[in-house]
Amino acid sequence: METTPKHKSGFVNIIGNPNVGKSTLMNALVGERLSIVTAKAQTTRHRIMGIVNGENYQIVYSDTPGILKPHYKLQESMMDFVRTAIGDADIILYVTDIVEKIDKNMEYISRLKDMDIPIILVVNKIDKSNHDQVLKRISEWKELLPAAEIYPCSALEKFNIDTIFERIIELLPESPAWYDKDTFTDKNLRFFASEIIREKILLNYDKEIPYCTEVVIESFKEEEKMYKIDAVINVMRESQKGIIIGNRGMSLKRVGMQARKDMEDFFEKKVFLKLFVKVNQNWREDNLKLKQFGYIQ
Repeated sequence: METTPKHKSGFVNIIGNPNVGKSTLMNALVGERLSIVTAKAQTTRHRIMGIVNGENYQIVYSDTPGILKPHYKLQESMMDFVRTAIGDADIILYVTDIVEKIDKNMEYISRLKDMDIPIILVVNKIDKSNHDQVLKRISEWKELLPAAEIYPCSALEKFNIDTIFERIIELLPESPAWYDKDTFTDKNLRFFASEIIREKILLNYDKEIPYCTEVVIESFKEEEKMYKIDAVINVMRESQKGIIIGNRGMSLKRVGMQARKDMEDFFEKKVFLKLFVKVNQNWREDNLKLKQFGYIQ
């Protein structure tokens, strides 16, 4: 007589240094584009959950900001998300890549050594390397983190994603589902609208501009055939406001057009988007503003 497999569920939290491909890996594992992806560091600022449901399992992935040494309160809050993710994980997915130094941020490596939960170490971006380099890097990591299971991967090319996914299911603890089975993220549509706009700012502006901006959705109205969205781009100085807007408003218009198109793809509905720019001096150091923007609970 066959017995029904017991249900498995758990938190699989993705951590690692900036620019190693954590968000790309998360999106590949979830099968949805939940985390924004750019070539710039500090693209991810929040902890973003992506939930994958099967008949007998539920995987709750968390994408987290890249590990860094904080220089202002916003970054301190970002590192709080990482510390929380380490603390409540059932499985840690530590992401590195083929080129980064393995002794970067040894404080976190030391913490992983002391943990008694499964650690899957993903060596990402192997499409930019060769077989011998990959084997050498895996050997170095085995020496540094002997308890970790190590998987070479190309999140961008989706190489070895299925193998990692299947191993995660095997390692999940027996547990009922943490979320309703039709839930695929803990974030709402407002959050994704703001992140899509922020991604376009990261892609269209250089130097410090993307790191001095925060997008707030002021109004999000659902009508029968479209979403009407008003968004404010907060900057820290008047000069940054001028750069964001651009000559005759062309830079802001380009961001709006790109964001609207991606929103329509993501929401599967027409979007009417209005963007405004506001100077909000030193918001990155203001606890009240950081709480308002969702960085402090």
